[in-house]
Amino acid sequence: MTETHTQGAHTAKQEWATGLTAFGAVMLFLVGLLDIFRGIMAIAEDDIFVTTRNYAFEFDLTGWGWIHLALGVVAVLVSIGLLRTSTWARVLGVAIAGLVIIANFLSLPYYPVWSVVMIAISGFIIWALCVVQRDNLFTVSDDRPMSDDRQSHRMSSPPHGPA
Repeated sequence: MTETHTQGAHTAKQEWATGLTAFGAVMLFLVGLLDIFRGIMAIAEDDIFVTTRNYAFEFDLTGWGWIHLALGVVAVLVSIGLLRTSTWARVLGVAIAGLVIIANFLSLPYYPVWSVVMIAISGFIIWALCVVQRDNLFTVSDDRPMSDDRQSHRMSSPPHGPA
């Protein structure tokens, strides 16, 4: 007789999905934090960034600072919702990462290398949040069924502390 291990495969798929969502949440948190810092730098001291003449999307650097600061604050708040595996946070996370890509593209002449890095990281965030199906996620409070590896490890390890 052949035995199928659908429960183990389903659990592995759920753990991958949860891991990708956690990756997206942490990366969105970091992108938000870095955008907050960049916004503060642009607002506080306009002399830090090099400006380009005759740019089609020319905007005051202080204005870009406020835009990045606002996007950063919202990104940090949404990342907290992503850690709770909220559907609204996944949708807003993709939207915020998309806005971060657009803002970095439009502010490319002011900080080109950093903008390209932020565009790439935001692309990974969008990928991580879109590739996961909702029914594959564990939440923080879910009781996860133990996989065979975790059960065998728990059985083989001695109990800790006095009995």
